[in-house]
Amino acid sequence: MLNIKLQLDQDVLHPDTIKLKPTRDGFGTGLIEAGKKDERVVVLCADLAESTRVEEFKKTFPERYIEIGVAEQNLATVASGMANYGKIPFIASYAAFSPGRNNEQIRTTIALNDVPVIIAGCHAGISVGPDGATHQALEDIGLMRMLPNMTVVVPCDAFEAHRATVALAQLGKPGYLRLGREKTPVITTEQTPFEIGTAYTYVDQENPDVVIFACGPFLHTALLVAESMQKDTTSVSVVNVPTIKPLDTKTILEHTKKAGAVVTIEEHQRAGGLGSAIAEYLVSEFPVPMEMVAVNDRFGQSGSLAELTKEYNLDQDSLTQAVSKVIQRKSI
Repeated sequence: MLNIKLQLDQDVLHPDTIKLKPTRDGFGTGLIEAGKKDERVVVLCADLAESTRVEEFKKTFPERYIEIGVAEQNLATVASGMANYGKIPFIASYAAFSPGRNNEQIRTTIALNDVPVIIAGCHAGISVGPDGATHQALEDIGLMRMLPNMTVVVPCDAFEAHRATVALAQLGKPGYLRLGREKTPVITTEQTPFEIGTAYTYVDQENPDVVIFACGPFLHTALLVAESMQKDTTSVSVVNVPTIKPLDTKTILEHTKKAGAVVTIEEHQRAGGLGSAIAEYLVSEFPVPMEMVAVNDRFGQSGSLAELTKEYNLDQDSLTQAVSKVIQRKSI
């Protein structure tokens, strides 16, 4: 068994006992906690209260909930005005529409003015499944992390999404929170630490052959690969990078120097996401062989999560192949 460094769900690597929950559920419970802690927290939604899990906030704090309707551009601009007058607005919609449809309004009225609006992009990635390409946001991390003043967080599970929601409410700056629709493995516990801007070492090998940096639910795939390859005497460290911006460059550099080879995995385009952010940093600080497991310049399509994970080479076999390839490059 792997020596898991942080306190995680003890059954996280066992398919018969692992718990499954969508990250959007953690966002919903996190909003309630954030609302209780600070009466300035308000929620605006684009006619998707149930799907985005803001419905309970609406019931708990009806006077602090605003239904904008199917008008994502208004969603951003109304929230920016409220933030300018002292509120802490969360805006919730599908990521394909927010930030997809209202990117200019987010850029100009939120990021440019540096006001504390938190954009919750739900149903992101291929896990939207049968809804297909129009609803599968695969470029949203890139859109958001390129904006000055914007913090970008991609939680690995529902517990981390809860803690990230509470933390973003206290940030005092614009933020983007990426959330999934599908039930995915619960990796952490209520006690697992989370802080914006911090990466967390989950598997810390003494002499690693490679380090995998992961974000979102595919962190679980990285843990499975680390355990599987350990049986073949390949030593793999695993680091969760929930904050894509600002990047925890200290932790990333430390593990990169230790391993000498890097693999990243994410449910996003290769361009603009976690892999790009890490490559951009390492190219000037400590270049090493690197492989990115991500969607390779394609739109999504309809299918189950299992089917799409295999189709887009995000499965365990694909990550294992990337690890083997980068180790071979390391030895050249």
